[in-house]
Amino acid sequence: MLKTNEEKIVEMYMECKPGQPRIGAGWRVDHKGKPFILPSIGGITLNVVVGDSAFGLAGDHIEPGASCTANDKKMFEFPNNSLQMLSCVGNDAKILSGNAKGAKGTVIGHHGGSEHIIIDFAKDVLQKMTYDDKILIRTSGQGLELTHFPDIKLFNLDPLLLKKLKIKTTPKGILKVPVTTKVPAQCMGSGLGRAHVAAGDYDVMTSDPETVEKYKIDQLRFGDFVALMDHDNSYGRAFVQGAVSIGIVVHSDCRLAGHGPGITTIMTCPKPLIEPVLDSKANIADRMKIGNKRPSKKKKK
Repeated sequence: MLKTNEEKIVEMYMECKPGQPRIGAGWRVDHKGKPFILPSIGGITLNVVVGDSAFGLAGDHIEPGASCTANDKKMFEFPNNSLQMLSCVGNDAKILSGNAKGAKGTVIGHHGGSEHIIIDFAKDVLQKMTYDDKILIRTSGQGLELTHFPDIKLFNLDPLLLKKLKIKTTPKGILKVPVTTKVPAQCMGSGLGRAHVAAGDYDVMTSDPETVEKYKIDQLRFGDFVALMDHDNSYGRAFVQGAVSIGIVVHSDCRLAGHGPGITTIMTCPKPLIEPVLDSKANIADRMKIGNKRPSKKKKK
């Protein structure tokens, strides 16, 4: 079992609400020069949840479930900046008002630019929600450390989810981390160079068909845990040979140049101390039984 400083982690409540979809007026142009008008960032997305494919949607930068903010007027300012920094993948969420009051959900990550946190709720809950609903997040995870692996840094990760990732250690001091996909360094695009990874995401570029096919990038699903090879996220997002970062897919494929499925970082190391192990079930839906793996409710007789 991995030893951590879990007993020292500070838990705080933060409140947010769903944010309206954000779509700019007029045409956008994809990396091939083709204009499009499609659903995009934000909103309460009724028919897309974690575990579903992040490809093939008639949309761009689609976020599954409910995209939430604490300040939709000034998304880079208080209290939304605090919500971004403190909310972690795997945190519990609870709806406090409206027709879906009392329903519970799970934070799956952050989306930079829109500065949303993305929360998975059951589809029947999403259909009851409105943009006035209050949601309470039990934030926990920033500051989490692996006490026996000081070179490996954790970000945006709830301590309880860490225990469900099925990570193994080797006698040589290497962590074997299950992932669905190994993404080559040259595919990482929008968001690269950000000063820290305690908020936001960065994109797996999908503009080169041969690379997409070779690394099976088009098989990514919302909620997949993936390995970003030769990328160190310790103090920002940077190319470093031998480094490995682990992240989770938080938004869909995109048509714009430099974009693709978005990844929120949860683990990183500048040294080759993380060994990605391919596992088709390395998805938060499978690990936490949410999204399309949520048990169906039994009808009363």
